[in-house]
Amino acid sequence: MPTTPLNSHPLTPCELIRRFTVRAHKTPDGVFALEYTIEGEIGGLRLPEPSAACRTDGLWRHTCFEAFLMHGQGYYEFNFAPSTEWAVYHFDAYRDGMSIVRQARPPKISLTLDAQRLVLKAWADLNGLSVHSESVAPKLALSAVIEEKCGRVSYWAIVHPSDRPDFHHPDGFALIL
Repeated sequence: MPTTPLNSHPLTPCELIRRFTVRAHKTPDGVFALEYTIEGEIGGLRLPEPSAACRTDGLWRHTCFEAFLMHGQGYYEFNFAPSTEWAVYHFDAYRDGMSIVRQARPPKISLTLDAQRLVLKAWADLNGLSVHSESVAPKLALSAVIEEKCGRVSYWAIVHPSDRPDFHHPDGFALIL
């Protein structure tokens, strides 16, 4: 499982983070496994309090780790919060036809942190979602929203294809799962 760096959008730097990487792969049994690692001044980040692992909308408004899987014209958006809250959405096309994916099984999310390192791991079951194809592997975009205790927000992704942060942009799907 190779490590991929995430970069902050030029308009939203975060001096607290020295290094931000993510590793992602699909297991043989159809589980999407992700590991986000932040190195830096973790104490300066605003992290939500631990809570019940439940589906919650609006997680992207605060510190949240995201993954997007494109299949054909449509794509899925996965949100994983350090609180263990989560959400899965489907879009028919670029920012169009958004719907909650009710058949998604709750992902497993774990968080470990200390003063200099945060690691969020997430396992999402892809079985039952339309990302399986024998002929075409889904394209992948990985990203995160990071909120600092001072209220500043930074947007992180593999690539930033537009002048404003936009995790949904088709050119942001830079990897193959």
